[in-house]
Amino acid sequence: MPRPSAADTPLLRVSRPVSACSRCRSAKIKCDGKLPACTACEKSGRGNECSSANDQFAKGKERSYVASLESRIEKLERRLAYARSRKASVAMHDIDEPAGEPDRKDSLATIRAAIHGKAARKRETADMNELVSDFGFLSVNATTRDFEKSTTNMTFARLILAATNNDSVPHSPGSFNLPPRAMASALVQYYLDNVFALYPVFSETALYNALDAVYQVDGRPVTDFEHWLLYLVLAVASTAQSRSNTDAFYRNGVMWVGRALPYADKALMPGYVSQIQALVLLVQYSMLDPAHFDSWQLIGFACRAVLDLGLHQDPPKEQQPDKKTLDMRRRIFYCVYSLDRSISMVHARAFSFTDDSTSVAYPASPASLALGKTGNSITGPHSMETALLLFELRWAQSTWYQELFQSSREPMQDSTTYIWQMCHDMREWSERFPETLPLTFRELFELELLYSCVYCHAPSARVPVVIDLGKSLIFEYSISYMQKISRIMKNPGNRTFYTYHDALRVYFIGSQFLAILLDNQETLLNGLVPYAAPTVGGPPAPPLPTASDGLANVDRSINCIRSITEALKTFGDRWHDSKALQTSFNMQAEALLAVLHQRKQHSSEMPGSGPSPVFYPSYSQSHNKAKIADEWNNVSQGYTGATHPQGDKNDLSARSNQYT
Repeated sequence: MPRPSAADTPLLRVSRPVSACSRCRSAKIKCDGKLPACTACEKSGRGNECSSANDQFAKGKERSYVASLESRIEKLERRLAYARSRKASVAMHDIDEPAGEPDRKDSLATIRAAIHGKAARKRETADMNELVSDFGFLSVNATTRDFEKSTTNMTFARLILAATNNDSVPHSPGSFNLPPRAMASALVQYYLDNVFALYPVFSETALYNALDAVYQVDGRPVTDFEHWLLYLVLAVASTAQSRSNTDAFYRNGVMWVGRALPYADKALMPGYVSQIQALVLLVQYSMLDPAHFDSWQLIGFACRAVLDLGLHQDPPKEQQPDKKTLDMRRRIFYCVYSLDRSISMVHARAFSFTDDSTSVAYPASPASLALGKTGNSITGPHSMETALLLFELRWAQSTWYQELFQSSREPMQDSTTYIWQMCHDMREWSERFPETLPLTFRELFELELLYSCVYCHAPSARVPVVIDLGKSLIFEYSISYMQKISRIMKNPGNRTFYTYHDALRVYFIGSQFLAILLDNQETLLNGLVPYAAPTVGGPPAPPLPTASDGLANVDRSINCIRSITEALKTFGDRWHDSKALQTSFNMQAEALLAVLHQRKQHSSEMPGSGPSPVFYPSYSQSHNKAKIADEWNNVSQGYTGATHPQGDKNDLSARSNQYT
């Protein structure tokens, strides 16, 4: 006798609450919804009187998902049993009766039976598809209904805020008044020029409509999403201009967020595209204010919303909406994709979804949407050129990050060629910058390129040992990165969208620089560049940046360490978590900095001499590696993300061993 399959004996119990029975509801006691009678009615001996709210509906038409699905499955079970019994009886009839000459009447009956059988199979297939769709409805829309404010106090928005809130946001005062329209318009324009240009997650028309509605230009009712959209845009624009966590820009940003939170229940309601747009705005603010929100948790919610709504796949051609709607779908997806890749990389964590699970074309960039050369029109739409460049970079970063850090732990064959190819692809991307690209975005992308090259050559799960040329590249790219970001930070007119994650990038660059210099002082400080033979038909070796200062590598190393310290100190004025990064880096660099100063002093006393064979007083490397590991564990509690299991990738003690 064959074993019954899981499809033949389905488990009908579904762990989902149903409506309370009439007796429990009138007595105001908890009802577990057990069928056919709840536990309370059974204990009181009134099991026959237990009647749920679903008894008033016909069988198969219940409002309870569980009861409806159970009745559907029972119906299909009866059909299957009938079909099996009919098949068995037909088979026995064929065995008992000898085959005879088929006549015309039998042929017509056979054709009629075949037609009816085909129709029955179609009905059965339709029933199964409907049942499967009901299960899908149960997993998505039923959850949505349970999180509505009318059914429970725990709305989905409150769940998100409870999971991602690091510190409570002060409530906006009741006497809060909107600023003058001109001030709000200036903040909106700042957002469009510096943030929207990178993440065009909504239409400019929607933002200006929200601005007009809140300021009662047209007198129409204002939706909760419009309140959320405008207040979060003003919060991001204000906080992005802050240079200290005590200045007016930061305080105003927190005030705007507090003003927006009362509208979160409707703005973050799942099942709508507007939820993703609202989450992206909150992610952008969390990158500027890590004291109040966790950006990594928020982008995780946004990615799950993208997957639930199917935005990670372009719809089939026969189901594609109009071009405008399709283009907005793609823009929303790539904005979430770019933020997920960026946030996961700075925290050394896994992506929310892989590239293999996605199939979305880049959004369109029609020439009619391009700005003029001035680029300061408050009514004209912004060009997609900058955003498309960012999307392409994030896709390239995602490719090598997944391969080197997330795919497996097996050593990669011919890893040097792979890394060089990735760096070559990113350099080709940087050579396609349009001439009209603003200087601020050009500098931002150049920093991303240097950061990516250091990240690519750093020790990883699949490439645990760095080649000699890779060590020199990390050394030079780290110095170039710090020289460029130091100039940008000292520029008072800088308006680029820099966030707390840039502090994490500086700390990462500093960690790599210390680790590479720890075990390769003679080679790197003497300027000895190893030769790496290119492979036949393979990519060329990444070029070394040209040192324009003319200083010796000892002086350049000292200046680089000082630049890292100053940058972390400057970031510490804006974000308190950066102070922990600065303290940790200073402790790690203290002993090495002393060695560099002694080496510099010795070189000045012996002018014209070559590489000195003198043994410089140095600290114990084994002791320092253990010290660095302890300090990393301490600082890992100082900023969000370091406690993730993937955080050991930044363990400097392990890295210094891999550089040896």
